Amino acid sequence: MNGSDEQGDLPLEGTLVVSLEQAVAAPIATRHLADLGARVIKLERPGEGDFARNYDGAVDGLASHFVWLNRSKESLAVDLKSEHGRRVAQELISRADVFVQNSAPGAAERLGLGAEALREHNPGLVVVNLSGYGDTGPKSTRKAYDMLVQAESGMVSVTGTPESPTKTGVPNADIAAGLYSAMSVLSALLRRTRSGRGATVEVSMFDSAVEWMGHAMYMQMYAGRQIPRMGLSHASIAPYDAYPTLDGEILLGVQNDRGWATLVGEVFGEPGSAEDPRFRTNVDRVANRAECDAYVASRTRQWETSELDERLARAGIPAARLNRLSDVVEHPQLSERDRWRTVGTERGGISAVLPPMTFDDVELRMAPVPALGEHTAAILAELGLTGHDEPAEAAHPSPTTKKGVPHA
Repeated sequence: MNGSDEQGDLPLEGTLVVSLEQAVAAPIATRHLADLGARVIKLERPGEGDFARNYDGAVDGLASHFVWLNRSKESLAVDLKSEHGRRVAQELISRADVFVQNSAPGAAERLGLGAEALREHNPGLVVVNLSGYGDTGPKSTRKAYDMLVQAESGMVSVTGTPESPTKTGVPNADIAAGLYSAMSVLSALLRRTRSGRGATVEVSMFDSAVEWMGHAMYMQMYAGRQIPRMGLSHASIAPYDAYPTLDGEILLGVQNDRGWATLVGEVFGEPGSAEDPRFRTNVDRVANRAECDAYVASRTRQWETSELDERLARAGIPAARLNRLSDVVEHPQLSERDRWRTVGTERGGISAVLPPMTFDDVELRMAPVPALGEHTAAILAELGLTGHDEPAEAAHPSPTTKKGVPHA
């Protein structure tokens, strides 16, 4: 089956991915595969579709999650509870290279879309089953949202302030599972070039989040220590926090003693402070964190943020401004590197940032966000099947991708 958005020599060009997906975890996996050139066909419920379509209407009436995660895909509206719908899905997957699904535990099998049944007819198929907690174990049948998995995995226990635990502001457990899913697809496809074998891969949000807990878990297992919640600070490094300036604050982090000497000597103009016994080594500074932070704060408030930022940069001290999202949208690191593009939707063009993987010989795909069922008729025609109760192709195709800038 030939895609309609071919662009140069994209790494996954010619690869067909079929997805039965909702929300964030699986959609971010398949969107990255689409970025890399794969043709991604998204199976959606007629009339409703991916429930992320209805999270909000912030993007010209479209949902912010959906436009973020579903560009460059095709939408096939099909009722998988009907015999016709299951036949369409099975026929499509029989021609696919990859099938990704994050439906409820056991749902794919009940629909005849379990890995074993699918690979019986398509041995080279790569199947990724993305779940909350895995397909076995005491929590395997529990619903798993990002917040819940962040809590179960211990992520919430190390995030926030000493007084208040919190989840991260972006869905880390979802994103982690999605990226591991995409990585498993690439690995399985590479192995298939050598062996001809497909693969069945299980990825869970819980396992992905636990993996990200790395050093904190080792501290618990081998030192018997729960990493404390430190806000912007760091349990093992000082100074490492937000510090006041004349007109705001700036975040800086000094990870070694050489950096400390540079901070106090070159930036603060007080080289003798490097030998203060309270602050001579990082161990000393952590042990005397309150005094160290007070000393640094008393010096950083001498400058305006922009001036101090420049002084720290010249001295090679790691630092950053605490940007709001309005600052990020206008960030020169994006605009001066031409990272913005305009992507089509059923409501017109919207701004989007290029994928983080930058190839030197081809720009990754930034094709339109599909309307619900937009490609149904065309895909059924490719399969040689009739539409029956499926909706027709959308009347207004999305505009093509072009270079652009953020909306004002």
